[in-house]
Amino acid sequence: MTSEMPEIGKISPEIFREIIFPRLGAKSDQLMVGPQHGVDVGIVEIGGKAVSFTTDPVFIVPQYGWERAAWFAIHIIASDSATSGLKPKYLSIDLNLPMEMTKDELTAMWEVMHRECEKMGINIVTGHTARYEGCNYPMVGGATMVGIGELDEYVTPRFAKAGDSIIITKGPAIEACGIFAAMFPGLIAEKYGAEFAEKAQDLFYQMSVVEDAMTAVSVGVREDGVSSMHDATECGIWGGLYEVAQAAGLGARIDKHKIVVADGVPEICRLFEIDPYASISEGSLIITCRPHKAEAVVAALETKGIISSIVGELTTPESGMVLIEDCREKPLVHPIVDPFWRAFYDAAAKAQA
Repeated sequence: MTSEMPEIGKISPEIFREIIFPRLGAKSDQLMVGPQHGVDVGIVEIGGKAVSFTTDPVFIVPQYGWERAAWFAIHIIASDSATSGLKPKYLSIDLNLPMEMTKDELTAMWEVMHRECEKMGINIVTGHTARYEGCNYPMVGGATMVGIGELDEYVTPRFAKAGDSIIITKGPAIEACGIFAAMFPGLIAEKYGAEFAEKAQDLFYQMSVVEDAMTAVSVGVREDGVSSMHDATECGIWGGLYEVAQAAGLGARIDKHKIVVADGVPEICRLFEIDPYASISEGSLIITCRPHKAEAVVAALETKGIISSIVGELTTPESGMVLIEDCREKPLVHPIVDPFWRAFYDAAAKAQA
């Protein structure tokens, strides 16, 4: 039976397996990591090197302000690339811009993109830039990031094993709360005060896992450290954990109370009535790691000012997905629908009223 297409957002695993996965063009002996639901990066061998590829929309939200909008757009792309364990090096970018975008706005956006790429050591090698009728914010194009490293340096879920520790950085709802803080400071200040609303703005610039990922793999990879990494985006930490386990063909056992939570997140999630653990969380990195290096990864992240914790472990597939909450075990299920979007549109309507 044909699965239904989602109303909005990423296609389901069923649609991916039914339509996309069986039709992937010509085969290649150089392909080492191909398309897989829940895996952010493809990897091929070229000239004896591991070369990673990841593709994302160019996601520009003018309401964030051009500085924040461009920062977020480039870090979304770089974050997915970094989950391979290979340092992002090259960017190809296609900008299909709305007709209403001005030269000054393009300049402001591109200055930030250049600056952030320069900081991360990323060279922009090619692209396409134009304005067209029918192009609208926030999806104003697409981009492909390329990383390069040695054949023994990349990580992917197939290196994960039962018994690997699971580490989560920054905690739940980083993206949801960062966006709420940027878009609705008045609503937050009304509830928690101006000082809280101002401090909450810092969450926006935590919506990147580039430094998280590069720091984690500096400790070691595969049998001597990190086995896989995944950016918790749509459906948040619960969705991300589910995707990691499925991609690895394993189960997982997670203690909810061991997951770190960033300052301001519980309050903002209460205000907007969302479950932080099921909400979009670009910036939260899920790391699987051989147990003997897990504490070292957490310590390395701490030296960079990144909070993290060991929250559980991968298990055999027969063990399934288990969540420990209030000393009781229950199934960990994929949220399917991210609560952020409905809360966001409701808040936008309230702010305009």
